[in-house]
This record gives sequence, structure tokens and C-alpha cells, in this order.
Amino acid sequence: MPQVDYVKEKMNNSIEVFESNLSQIRTSGANPGLVAHVTIDYYGMETPINQVSGISVIEGKQLLIKPYEMHIVKDIEKAIFAANLGLTPQNEGTQIRINVPPLTEDKRKEYTAQVLKMAEDAKVAIRNIRREGNDLVKKDKTLPEDYSKSLIEDIQKATDDAIKQIDEIATAKNKDIMTV
Repeated sequence: MPQVDYVKEKMNNSIEVFESNLSQIRTSGANPGLVAHVTIDYYGMETPINQVSGISVIEGKQLLIKPYEMHIVKDIEKAIFAANLGLTPQNEGTQIRINVPPLTEDKRKEYTAQVLKMAEDAKVAIRNIRREGNDLVKKDKTLPEDYSKSLIEDIQKATDDAIKQIDEIATAKNKDIMTV
């Protein structure tokens, strides 16, 4: 059943990408994922700030970024400004503090719509993987017909499970966003 394993692996990768993309959407509180994807020029390479600094949450309302090397504090501050996240970094010399304001009702609605669109895009990716898996099974003429049907059913079950998982993740994220 290498076809089914291949399909499941690709679906799991799609779900991981979906979760990674969701982490960049603000919820009701501060979250390191808000700035983790922001990159700086670090010794000639674009590097995410979470790889060159520690990012912690203070009291659920602030992010504290402590660079491992002090000379990049200004670079991190500039990168956060340039990322246009609606956040204002405060350079404290050796660290950067970011106050994360509460979301307005309009922003909450905008973010929930964004989550739903991302979830739909992830489901489309899952369905494309299903089609690719089904095509692999159908093209393999060495497989007995009953076995082919069994594989296609297994691929459909994996698809249903993946879509259910995406729905659950999206629902949880929207619940976090709408929590005041």
C-alpha cells in the first residue's frame, strides 16, 4: 500500500503547512507566531527572527524578543516595522518589547474570514492529493481490481480524515480569534 502511505504523508504535510500559516494570524492575545516568520538579513542570509532570538509572551499581552546577539536588535526592530503587522516594537537596548493591542470586532471578522479561506485552500490541496493518489492506483495495471478499489477506498478515508482535521483546526482558531 505504498500509494496510500504516499497520499497520507502528503496530506499530513498539507495540514502542517495549513497550521503553520494559521499561526501567523492573530488571536485574542500575544503569540510568538505573530513575528516568528519575519526575516532579517543575518550574515548575508534571510533568517526568521525566531532562529536568532528567543520570543516569549508576557501576561498574554506582550511579546518579548531577546536576540542571541545584541548587534541585531535594530535589524529586528526594522524588520517588524517593515512587515506591516500593525505592531509597534519598542527597542529597549538589549531586547524588543511589543505591546499587542486587543483585536477590534472588524479585525476579528476579517481574520475569521481569512481562516475560512485558508481552510478551504487546504481542503482543495487535500482533494488534489486524493486525485493524484487515485490516478496512481488506476495507472498501476498490475494491481488486481478488488485491491485497487480497496486502495481507492483507503485514500478516500484518508481524505475524509484530513478534511475533518482541517475543519477542527479552523474551528479552534476561529474560536480563539473570537474570544475577547
